[in-house]
Amino acid sequence: MPDFDIDFCYARRGEVIDYVTEKYGADHVCQVITFGTLAARAVIRDVGRALDVAYAETDRIAKMIPNQLKMTIDLALQMNPDLRKLYEDDDTTRRIIDLAKRFEGMPRHASTHAAGVIIAGKPVCEIAPLARNDESIVVQFTKDDIEDVGLLKFDFLGLRTLTVLQETSRLVGEKTGKAIDFDRMTYDDPRIFDMIGRGDTDAVFQLEGGGMTQFLKELQPESFEDIIAGVALFRPGPMEQIPRYVKARHDPKKVRYDWPLLEPILKVTYGVIVYQEQVIRIVRDLAGFSSAQADNVRRAMGKKNESLLQSYRTLFIEGGADENGVPVKGAVANGVPRKVAEKLFEDIYAFAGYAFNKAHAASYAAVAYNTAWCKYHYPVEYMAAILNSHLGDLDKAGQYIRVAESMGVPILPPDINRSGPRFRPEGEAIRFGLAAVKNVGRDAIAALIREREEAGPFASYGAFLRRMCDSALNRKMIESLIRSSALDFFGIGRSKMIAVIEPFCDSILSAKKGVMEGQITLFDLSADEALSQKEEPDYPNVPDFTPFERLTMEKAMTGLYITGHPLSSYREAMDSMPLTMSREIRSDDLDPETGAYSGPGKGSLLQDRDRVVMAGLVVARRDLFTKNNDRMSFMTMEDETGSWEVIVFPKTFTAFHDLLDDYSALLVAGTLDLREEEPKLLADWIAPLEQDMRGLPASFKEADKKRRPRTKGEESYKE
Repeated sequence: MPDFDIDFCYARRGEVIDYVTEKYGADHVCQVITFGTLAARAVIRDVGRALDVAYAETDRIAKMIPNQLKMTIDLALQMNPDLRKLYEDDDTTRRIIDLAKRFEGMPRHASTHAAGVIIAGKPVCEIAPLARNDESIVVQFTKDDIEDVGLLKFDFLGLRTLTVLQETSRLVGEKTGKAIDFDRMTYDDPRIFDMIGRGDTDAVFQLEGGGMTQFLKELQPESFEDIIAGVALFRPGPMEQIPRYVKARHDPKKVRYDWPLLEPILKVTYGVIVYQEQVIRIVRDLAGFSSAQADNVRRAMGKKNESLLQSYRTLFIEGGADENGVPVKGAVANGVPRKVAEKLFEDIYAFAGYAFNKAHAASYAAVAYNTAWCKYHYPVEYMAAILNSHLGDLDKAGQYIRVAESMGVPILPPDINRSGPRFRPEGEAIRFGLAAVKNVGRDAIAALIREREEAGPFASYGAFLRRMCDSALNRKMIESLIRSSALDFFGIGRSKMIAVIEPFCDSILSAKKGVMEGQITLFDLSADEALSQKEEPDYPNVPDFTPFERLTMEKAMTGLYITGHPLSSYREAMDSMPLTMSREIRSDDLDPETGAYSGPGKGSLLQDRDRVVMAGLVVARRDLFTKNNDRMSFMTMEDETGSWEVIVFPKTFTAFHDLLDDYSALLVAGTLDLREEEPKLLADWIAPLEQDMRGLPASFKEADKKRRPRTKGEESYKE
């Protein structure tokens, strides 16, 4: 039976489940259980905890497991010599790992499948056992067992990008009077293909990221068909064929077919297997599989069933009977040379893990094109919608704010007179939303906006306090708004505004309470009551915060620098240097379901041991002593695209320790360590950011990114 995978607007997925429940009956609709398993890192942490091993020790071992899909402990021991040496030399580590390997892959907990929904022709309880899970009823069969009992599973997926497109259409409708009709999109705008071919794909669904951007610049897409192929190719497995595809795409002489029968199948993709449908035709036309048998191969690919795929290898090459006893002639018997048949199946096998069918790739390509079209034609509305989709993830929001600014779309600071709860267009700019300010809840924002709409904008800081300090806003919320820059437009220093909150609000509340209780009249005012009648507070003579302090408090309140960035004054110098930005060294947003990278800078082209130069601000530092009593340092640095960890080993620390001050702006050259979850830079050379790069070691001057072996000192930096 087929699977149905359908993407819906992220915010309205629940409505779809409610609809099918109402239409088919609550007893005919049910969600699906899923079992979380003990993956390599998790099982090591669980075993360490059970053995009462110190958390720091267990965490150190777990973080040595490479952060890759389908990683196992055995594979990690092969890939990471540090882990293997620790396993061989340390009894505690060996005991943890040996026990962990016995539990690896076992179920750890039960939860509700993120997308799976059963719709049955009769009450589900008559077909399968049920359980209550997270306040919902679920089928106790897993998604892989459901089909065997005759149930049909639908995957109702909430896709955030569809919510972004819906909000973009609404915002465009508010601006122009006519919302975007995506159903009438023609997918042939040469300006969009030109933008994609330039690599201008930040914030474009499926097409953003270092590796994907480079691929698109090489591909130079000219049609929607090129976008479909690009989406399908840039995934683990198929992406190994990208160089061949690109060469053949630009030079027809480079197109080659391993066997003549492949030409009608692979002509549209220049001789490269790209889609599941092509695999179906290959096993059918070359090896004599029936359509049903060929579809079973597709299913095995989709479920990543490697043992079943290997059994199909023999059938494809040699022929024989399938699992149901149905004969297959085999490619060799059909006249295909054995070496060609073997190579073909190896290509299929390598391709299988994350292969798209063309309809899936085309659907994603359509969404990708729609987002690119919105970015090109309505950048303000589109980026506002993007930012709203990441309100709960300020790191991501910060990345997309920088994308918007690079597009020439300014981000205006929060403003109690202009901001709504969410980011929203304001002319050709985007106004920061108040919901992104910490400590200011939904009710407080609603009360502020309601007061503003009913009684007009706040004309002064005093007027704001008189109107709001007895409503849903408490002192902490008001101070958070001040620190976020939302009241800067009053032209009063933040330190002065913070200093008068308590006395001015106390006097107002005291006076209002007295009037309500009939204890005073306007002719009988105490000093506090008289203060409450003042238009503005008496501001104390306190020094204002420094520019850096203001930026720091903005970051604390919103997770972002609002009115500037501590590195802005170095921008001209940084632009003249071959620097690697922090977003370029992160490639950990690989979606395990789709196999796609997401987020600006994701799918990085950089690799472990690459030599790079980075520039940033030291935002945290921790010095310690090694076993040899040498000093070293762990630093967290930050540039305009994110943060990363820098490790300064003793030799480098001795040479440059006088530069390692908190909040100092530094140039750091070194070697990337991408083996663990968080990328690190192993520093070789450090200089003040004001300095040019003439003192940089020769191996770094061209930022050649050549890899080098680890030194003995680097292997033992872990605490």
